Amino acid sequence: MQIDLSGKLVLVTGASGELGRTMARTLAQCGADIAVHYRGNEAKARTLQAELEELGRRTVAVQADVTKLDDVLRMKEQIAEQLGTIDIVVANAVIQYAWTTVLEQPVEDYVSQFESCVLQSVHLAKAFVPDMVAQQGGRMIGINTECVMQNFPTQSAYVAGKRGMDGVYRILAKEVGEHQITVNQVAPGWTISDKDRDNHTEQNEGYSQSVPLKRRGTDQEIANVVAFLASDLSSFITGAYIPVNGGNVMPSI
Repeated sequence: MQIDLSGKLVLVTGASGELGRTMARTLAQCGADIAVHYRGNEAKARTLQAELEELGRRTVAVQADVTKLDDVLRMKEQIAEQLGTIDIVVANAVIQYAWTTVLEQPVEDYVSQFESCVLQSVHLAKAFVPDMVAQQGGRMIGINTECVMQNFPTQSAYVAGKRGMDGVYRILAKEVGEHQITVNQVAPGWTISDKDRDNHTEQNEGYSQSVPLKRRGTDQEIANVVAFLASDLSSFITGAYIPVNGGNVMPSI
């Protein structure tokens, strides 16, 4: 048994970012063609595009502000013209900001998290789900976070945005399930990425001691779950929030 995404076309938003690059690379290694989305870092997106093409995949690098519906619809048309119809969407992009307390957090940061978590999810659904309905199948995969179950100080804007995203995904799963479209979320913990490897910051004993597996997860471990949810192996899983964090948070029943 193996994950085979041959013949599938995947859009990864925020594909030029730390986790996004590994997701796109892993999905391509499984046989998928990839639309590499970026907002501002064209150089990294083009580098990733070239890498995926070396694997024999069809790719396109597409720029868009996913907080704006018109931009997402334009991106869809560009992908359609160059590659075809999207089968799988991985919503990974999110706006970065400095975390602080509720009393000190600028209101603009709550707006940015709403736009990049909730509105991105809505825009991607409006743009790409109709084609999935027409072909009676598809995958919507959102990247959430363990933070929504932690509710630690200074997390408020991020948690508010991601909790809103969670609501959109759970309801969308019920609305489109009859069309054999699955809608799921992957919730990473504090994940080791290339930035950590470059800066030699992989280890954090304080965090690791709180994790049952006593370590931080890796970007590859997140990408592996995304690939599983993108595949036919997950055909009867929908509406799920799946923590990939070594047991650091555990949803209850």
